[in-house]
Amino acid sequence: MATKLKPSKGKTSSTIALNKRASHDYLLEERFEAGLVLEGWEVKSARSGKVQLVDSYVLLRNGEAWLLGANIAPLTSAATHVAADPQRTRKLLLHAKELAKLFSATQQKGYTCIATAMYWKKNRVKCEIALGKGKKQYDKRATQRDRDWDRQKQRLLKHNR
Repeated sequence: MATKLKPSKGKTSSTIALNKRASHDYLLEERFEAGLVLEGWEVKSARSGKVQLVDSYVLLRNGEAWLLGANIAPLTSAATHVAADPQRTRKLLLHAKELAKLFSATQQKGYTCIATAMYWKKNRVKCEIALGKGKKQYDKRATQRDRDWDRQKQRLLKHNR
C-alpha cells in the first residue's frame, strides 16, 4: 500500500528573482502583474533560481509588451538540440487596458516601465512590472537618509525599553 507524502513544514518562497536596483534608481508608482512567455529550458532555469532582473526593462511596441535585458542562464543539463539565448526578448502578457495605461504613462517625460520581480503563482511564472520615474541624485540621498534615521530610531526605542 502506498503511503501519502507529508507536506513539508517549511514553505518555500515563491520569489524567483528581485530587482532591488529598481527601487533605488526609480520612484515606483504603479505595479502590474504580467505573465511571461517562456520556453521549457527557461522554466527549468527559473525553478533552479538562475534568473537576473538587474538592468531589465519593458519595451512597449505595437500594442505589446516585451521584457528586455532579463538574464535567464541555461542549465548545464539543458537539451543540446536547443540554442539557448539567455538575453532573449520575452513577451509579457497583459490586458489591453493595462497596456494602454502603461503606453500613455511612458509617453510622459521621465516615466519608464521596469521589471521589479519574478515569482511563481501556482504553476505559472509571473513578472511584476512597475511604472517608475527616475530619481535624481539628491532624491537617492534623501531616501538613504530617511532609511538611516528610521533604523536609528528603532535602535533608540529598543534600547530605552
